[in-house]
Order: sequence, then structure tokens, then C-alpha cells
Amino acid sequence: MDWKGRRQSRNVEDRRGQRGGGGGLMVGGGLGVGGIVIVIIVMLLGGNPSDLLNGGSSTQTAQTQSAGNYQGTAQEEELADFVSVVLADTEDVWGQVFKENGMTYRNPKLVLFTDSVQSACGTASSAVGPFYCPGDEKLYIDLDFYDELKQRFKAPGDFAMAYVVAHEVGHHVQNLLGTSGKVDALRRKLSETEYNKYSVKLELQADYYAGVWAHYEQGKKLLDQGDLDEALTAASAVGDDSIQLQSQGYVVPDSFTHGTSEQRKSWFYKGYESGTIEGGDTFGGSLR
Repeated sequence: MDWKGRRQSRNVEDRRGQRGGGGGLMVGGGLGVGGIVIVIIVMLLGGNPSDLLNGGSSTQTAQTQSAGNYQGTAQEEELADFVSVVLADTEDVWGQVFKENGMTYRNPKLVLFTDSVQSACGTASSAVGPFYCPGDEKLYIDLDFYDELKQRFKAPGDFAMAYVVAHEVGHHVQNLLGTSGKVDALRRKLSETEYNKYSVKLELQADYYAGVWAHYEQGKKLLDQGDLDEALTAASAVGDDSIQLQSQGYVVPDSFTHGTSEQRKSWFYKGYESGTIEGGDTFGGSLR
């Protein structure tokens, strides 16, 4: 991806090197699989800690300032610059898409942290991976996840990480459009198995929106050869079936909350080909 020397977002909050407060995300609520598998599933793109914390408040419970004197490795600082450029690109793309559809896009903030962090959705450890909290409209990323993506999930490349950011921004888009709220309201009405089906649809739609962003990046000639393959590899690597096979040796379809590898890859590619909001109705009109 052509990114060096380009505009970085001003909506980045650097909390690296600070204590997040508390003892990490409380895992519970029973998603139908073991606790360690729950953590893995939540951490792999689409993480919304409120899914495990029964929602978040509209205000942040702990305020922190910039890390200031924190200094990461040269690789980490370059990655911090990279995700800031990716965030800036998502601001441009979604600002344009919303305007074309008669709406106003509100930029989210990206919080960089290490070890653990406090959000409006609760305290989360870096084990949950990148996540979006609708309560404060912020994306949270520990940059160590980039190494996890490369080494554990065999999804290397800068555009694989760009896909991670774009997916979390996709959740912000869902929040602004009211989709997330409609799905969350179903939690109290449906069984766990039935609600999981809607959770999968929500995650696949975020993958689709990530693809929409990639569509515009390609249109601006910012993608290098192989970038699309990097994103598709990352999407495939974090499917529920792949994660469950890796962690427990078998799959439990009723417990899926994010979609299969093929579904995630397919919906990202649909967004990439379409470039429109309208093509991403993973719910088949069932939320209307």
C-alpha cells in the first residue's frame, strides 16, 4: 500500500505505556464455547467488548492523556504512522460515501494502547485484540497484534493490518447507521443460538464495509500488487471455523459469532467489487 508521506489522521489518541486500569476484560456471558476460545474469537476482528460486558455506558469511566514520553521500536513507530494514514483514508472515503447518500459522517477516534485499556465498554486487555466501542465511538488497537497476525495467523503484509483497521471502522459505520443498536436490541429477545446468527451477519457486514473502503483505495491507485490478497488472507484466517479448528480441533457452527473463513473473505470481496453501502445487506432485510 502506498502510504508513506501521506496525510495522517488527527483523531489518534496515544495511550501506549499507560496502565489501563483494572484487571482486564471479564469473559463471561456464555457464547457456547470455552473461555479461551471466547477470548480468541473476540480478539479476531470485530471485537466489541460490550458483547461480553452487556453493553457500555455513553461516557468513558476513566480519562487518560497522551502517553507523551512513550517510545516504541522503530518498527512500532512506523506501524503507528501507518494505521494513522489508514484511518485518515477511511475518514475521506466514508465522508464521501455518507455525503453521497445525504448523510454526515462523524469521524471515530483510534486509541493506541499497550497491555490493557479503559473504554466506555469496560477495561480490556490486549488479549482481546483490536475492537470498537460504540459507547465512545473509538477504535482500540495494541500494535503488537500486527505480529500476532503475521506469526500466528499467517496473514502478513501491511494491507492485512489495514483490513483490521477498516473492519473496526466498519463497526463505526454500523453504529452511525443504527444497525448495531438494532442487533443489540435482539439480544434480549432471542436465544443464544439465534442471536449468534445476527452477530455473524453484523461481522460480515463490517467485512463488507472494509471491502468498500478497499474499493476506493484501489480507485485512487494506492494499492500495490498483492495487497488485495493480503486482506483476503487475513479475512480467511480469522473465520470462526479456522479459529475453532486451531484452538480445539473441531467446529461448533451454532457458536459462530463472526462467520466462516469463506464467508468473511466473500463479503470483503463483495464490498471491494461494489463500493456501495447498498450492497452490504447481510441481514436480508430482516432488521427493517
